[in-house]
Amino acid sequence: MSNQRVCIYAKDVSILLGKSYKQAVRILRTIKDAYGKELNQYITVEEFAAYTGIDVETIRSRCLKN
Repeated sequence: MSNQRVCIYAKDVSILLGKSYKQAVRILRTIKDAYGKELNQYITVEEFAAYTGIDVETIRSRCLKN
């Protein structure tokens, strides 16, 4: 059974979108606001994919390698 990470972090967003770490943090904050999440809550890969329009499999293959 493989463990796949459920959450996406600013470093992942930075790699995927080619943005700085600080800009990636801002993007995640914008997504949290859009989904009505608190600052201490996480964004899932599926939520990030739905918000940005990037395919979930692309995100997993680029950032979430085991």
